[in-house]
Amino acid sequence: MTLPVFVADLAGATVGALLEVSGAEAHHATKARRLQSGDFVSLTDTHGLVAICEVMEVGKTRMAVTVTRLQEVPNAEPQLIVVQAIPKGDRGELAVQMLTEIGVDEIIPWSASRSVAVWRGDRADKSLAKWRRTAFESSKQARRAHFALVREPATSVEVAALLDQADHAFVLHEEATEPLISMPMALAGRIVVVVGPEGGISPEEITMFGAERTRRLGHSVLRTSTAGVAAGAALLAHCGRWS
Repeated sequence: MTLPVFVADLAGATVGALLEVSGAEAHHATKARRLQSGDFVSLTDTHGLVAICEVMEVGKTRMAVTVTRLQEVPNAEPQLIVVQAIPKGDRGELAVQMLTEIGVDEIIPWSASRSVAVWRGDRADKSLAKWRRTAFESSKQARRAHFALVREPATSVEVAALLDQADHAFVLHEEATEPLISMPMALAGRIVVVVGPEGGISPEEITMFGAERTRRLGHSVLRTSTAGVAAGAALLAHCGRWS
C-alpha cells in the first residue's frame, strides 16, 4: 500500500532531519488519517522532491517526522497540457479531478465563444480557486510528486499561440476525419490538447487553431468533462508515460 502524501516545505531537508508539518496538512494527518508515532508518510514540495518520513510525534495542530529517505522525481516527458473549455455547473471540477488523477501536467481554463458558463469578476476568482483546490487535493490522492497546475484562464487568441508553440497540438472535434492516435510521437516536449465546450468549438475558433489539428475520439460524442480525460489517457499510454 502506498504511503499517504502530505505537502511540506522541504528546502534544505536532509536524511535524518526532524521536520514539522503544521496547518491544514497536520490537521488532515492527525484527525482524518489518525496517524500515530511509528507510521510512515510521504512528504512532497509539489515540484518533484519527495521525503519518506517516520512519524515521531503527533499533536492537535502539528506532526513531527524524521526524514528516512529523499528522492528527486524528474518531470515526466512529454508534458501534457489540456486546454479545457469552461463547462457549466460542477463539471469543471470533475474534469480537473480526473485529468489530475490520470497524470495531466497542466490544465488551462478556456473561455470559448460557445461556453455556457462565463467567468467574470468575483465568480472568476472563486471558480479558478475551486479548480486549483481540486487539482491540489487530487494530486495528493494520486500520490503525485509533481502536482498538476491550473493556469490562468486563456482567451482563444492565447490558446492559438499555445498550439503554435507545442511539439504536438490537437483540437478535439466530433467532425474530424483523422483519429487522435494516428502517428508515432516524440518522447519529449509538450503535447497540447484543446477540449471544446458543450456547444462545440465555433468555425472561427477552428480556423484560428488550425483545421489540420482537429482530431476525433472514436465515433462517440463525449461530454466536455470527459473528452479531455479520454484523450489524455490515450495520449499518455501512446507516448509511453503509462508503460
